[in-house]
Amino acid sequence: MAVDVSLRDRFERGLAAPICLTWELTYACNLACTHCLSSSGRRDPNELSTDEAKALIDEIAAMQIFYVNIGGGEPMIRRDFFELVEHAVARRVGVKFSTNGTRIDRAAATRLAATDYLDIQISIDGADAATSDAIRGAGSYDAARRAMDHLQAARFGPFKISVVMTRDNVGQLDEFERLAQHYGAQLRLTRLRPSGRAVETWEALHPTPEQSRQLYRWLKDRPEVLTGDSFFHLSALGESLEGLNLCGAGRVVCLIDPVGDVYACPFVIHDEFRAGNVREAGFADVWTTSELFTSLREPGNPGACASCGSYDACRGGCMAAKFFTGLERSDPDPECVFGHGEAALAAKQVLLRPRSFPDHSRRVAVSIASR
Repeated sequence: MAVDVSLRDRFERGLAAPICLTWELTYACNLACTHCLSSSGRRDPNELSTDEAKALIDEIAAMQIFYVNIGGGEPMIRRDFFELVEHAVARRVGVKFSTNGTRIDRAAATRLAATDYLDIQISIDGADAATSDAIRGAGSYDAARRAMDHLQAARFGPFKISVVMTRDNVGQLDEFERLAQHYGAQLRLTRLRPSGRAVETWEALHPTPEQSRQLYRWLKDRPEVLTGDSFFHLSALGESLEGLNLCGAGRVVCLIDPVGDVYACPFVIHDEFRAGNVREAGFADVWTTSELFTSLREPGNPGACASCGSYDACRGGCMAAKFFTGLERSDPDPECVFGHGEAALAAKQVLLRPRSFPDHSRRVAVSIASR
């Protein structure tokens, strides 16, 4: 169900603990997706140790955060992946983790299926190998499908199939739906943000205005398709979509990266949106006392959107999408459905866009079989 206005207002003021905590376990990855939000590839030698990660899980449990979204990089590359997942489950912290599927063989699927409080999200970016591999790398689609087959054979349950929407795959929406039905899985669609390596590819990959309208209509007919807070900027087209329908950065969502840095949301890995580090004072202290998060919880300035009758629906759009395209937080979303964002970009004539930092991209191509 879409979040109502009173609840949305409460969320915008911030909560005692995030309702959506994303934790990137590692920057190591055996793929090199062109739209990777964290510019992952090479492991950071300063990433949290096993003991530090377990201590963070204990703190998350003490804050009564009931689940954590684990990602990367590819989280299953960490040798202590199962140890950390099992520690979280033992502390009654549910785990939702995103994976490219390359590490899910028959044995791993069996072990995952035997674990309580666990949700798995397999990433593909096309309903066929040609479309998906163009973004995620040769062989990645087939590897993801093998992982789905193993999970199905192990009777894991309704895992999720996650798709980042691009102009190359919007026309495959019905095929994605059929694929999810084939596996008894849930379909999850997310927005392409111009963060990480996508700063370079967003211009060519983000859906066209007509495709965005097509996506909106398709989603309105399918409230069971998961979107999180991905497409609240499209709510200006009419009724609000299912999901959070606001920018929850620093209010109800945040990100912990592999070295313990805390950012306002998973899509703004940049010093301007770094709130602190869990090694310095602990996560709870960062969440409750950070100057950045305190400022984000203040009433928002509608800025250039003040005169738009749809501001209450879209709330000005995505902070990360604005930042990494060179816009200000008070500017319209670059994909504003009325074209105001395109006009703002044209007026600013941005020549140099911000970049996510640090960049852990690999310098050479990698194989999906890399260990």
